[in-house]
Amino acid sequence: MLRAIAGLARPTAGRIALGGETWFDGAARVWRPPEERRVGLVFQEYALFPHMSVRANVAFGGASRADELLERFDISELAAARPGELSGGERQRVALARALARDPALLLLDEPLAALDAHTRSTVRGELHELLRELGLPTLVVTHDYEDAAALADEVGVLVDGELRQLATQEELVARPADAFVAAFTGANLLRGTARRSDGLTLVRLESGEEIYSADEAEGPVGVVVYPWEVVVGAETDGGSALNAIRAEVRSVTRVGNRVRVQLGPLTAELTEASVARLDLVPGRVAVASFKATGTRLVPL
Repeated sequence: MLRAIAGLARPTAGRIALGGETWFDGAARVWRPPEERRVGLVFQEYALFPHMSVRANVAFGGASRADELLERFDISELAAARPGELSGGERQRVALARALARDPALLLLDEPLAALDAHTRSTVRGELHELLRELGLPTLVVTHDYEDAAALADEVGVLVDGELRQLATQEELVARPADAFVAAFTGANLLRGTARRSDGLTLVRLESGEEIYSADEAEGPVGVVVYPWEVVVGAETDGGSALNAIRAEVRSVTRVGNRVRVQLGPLTAELTEASVARLDLVPGRVAVASFKATGTRLVPL
């Protein structure tokens, strides 16, 4: 998709336009070559010219803005360095500066954080978010990482085998996923079962044999969506307002930042360090995962 928009690949049909300017129209036989499209493209591996200095790489996009962009991205002191001497974060800044040196009307980013290690990725994600807000340019970011998409984008489109499954804000994707794939992509637990109406709620018999309730209406085969932050873990059923409880063995305990992800049978719960310590949750221990019917979404399979 990015290559087609940039003019590096020619579709067999369709239309590509920005504002009132048409770059490709299969029916009208319109085709604007890449040099006639105001596009800044940052490749997944950045595609910097290894034999050129940092300044020469940026100037390749547009010489008139090279020094300004070196200063803006805080890489002026690296102007004489070659790409092989730079860190991943520095190479990304050079690639972004080169893309913006073209004075683009549209910015295309192909997996902009994939080449970075976990520590650098978190820092650069924040920097990139601020940069995109500051630029105010229409931007398309391609990524396989939902955390990156949610942090960088105003809207997230989920593409599967060339089909757009859902286009929505991050909040809407989580609240109302269109299908099981979207739900799983956004980090939800996905359980499979068969639904039927029961006393104003929907009763779902899971493939594993347990029965749970949902406030959503459905009949027949469904995917049961439960987000990790909706799951409460205890030694026993707490007797509170949560209708659903699954007793299972703790499979793994993984610390992520200041939170802990606990894999409990088919469910992943997100807890605090204090809760994990209080419950003494370790692999092999049996515990109960509880969640409310109102926190359970049903999606088609």
